Amino acid sequence: MTDLSQPIQSKSWSLAEVEALYALPFNDLMFQAQSVHRAHFDPNAVQLSTLLSIKTGGCSEDCGYCSQSARHDTGLEREKLLDLATVVEAAQAAKAAGATRFCMGAAWRGPKDRDLGAVTEMVREVKSLGLETCVTLGMLQPGQAERLKDAGLDYYNHNLDTASEFYGEVITTHSHDDRLDTLAQVREAGIHVCCGGIIGMGESRRVRAGLIMELANLRPQPESVPINMLVKVPGTPLAAQSGPDADLDPFEFVRSIAVARITMPSSHVRLSAGRSELGEAVQALCFLAGANSVFYGDHLLTTGNPEADADSALFARLGLHGEAVRGRRCAG
Repeated sequence: MTDLSQPIQSKSWSLAEVEALYALPFNDLMFQAQSVHRAHFDPNAVQLSTLLSIKTGGCSEDCGYCSQSARHDTGLEREKLLDLATVVEAAQAAKAAGATRFCMGAAWRGPKDRDLGAVTEMVREVKSLGLETCVTLGMLQPGQAERLKDAGLDYYNHNLDTASEFYGEVITTHSHDDRLDTLAQVREAGIHVCCGGIIGMGESRRVRAGLIMELANLRPQPESVPINMLVKVPGTPLAAQSGPDADLDPFEFVRSIAVARITMPSSHVRLSAGRSELGEAVQALCFLAGANSVFYGDHLLTTGNPEADADSALFARLGLHGEAVRGRRCAG
């Protein structure tokens, strides 16, 4: 087992080491993950985020999992950027429901300068409500991260999605290095990084280990690590995948959460897309494995999510509570 007295944050992880964690007996892996979690966090606190699609559909990229790609026939209509009042109203509702972070996503390859102005105004208004702010807008151009920082942005989400060796099987219209470039711009601007990936896309365990290795070896490590399970949206290429790795074993998802916790001990590890499909028992195992953040609310960008009332009931049964922010404890 890893020596918990050593500063894991500074450790560089090899693929073999991450694969060895995955291969541990389930009980041993869970014990190690829970031990790391307790050394860095309140084990019963969960950070609550709400995600709103501020511009839906029509993206030019070909991400094989994405319902919002203009290249896939998913029946999703292209929509305009939401107006400021609608976004603020949604943020107020999220805060009232107990969320402490409000995340705004736009289906763009990257924002045009004229669009970025509207987004920065959204960031300012949401920030003024006392919420942490996060956006996911695609790839950034030089100077755009600084504009977002000046508006008060706390987090920028830009996932690696999968390991570099498997990346071309999922996306061809931009590269793994393009993603790393945007992350570097975000760091340089002084914005916290939200970066994770998707599992269950037909990849092998070695690829899953490679994704977590790449995330854990980012310096500094991401403050927030969303782990998504593929939601098979009809009309997307990955919805029709077949073969031995087509359907992910739920215990493999739990293992991925545990390995993320061990290798990124100070990061918030978030249960993201696909949580509705996991069921309550598997979610409970994920919390035991070190997950300590969720998207709160009955809808993500274009897919379903457990209703807030259902989450509150589950948290009560498990003895979990919302994580405090700025000295305030949120509902949960």
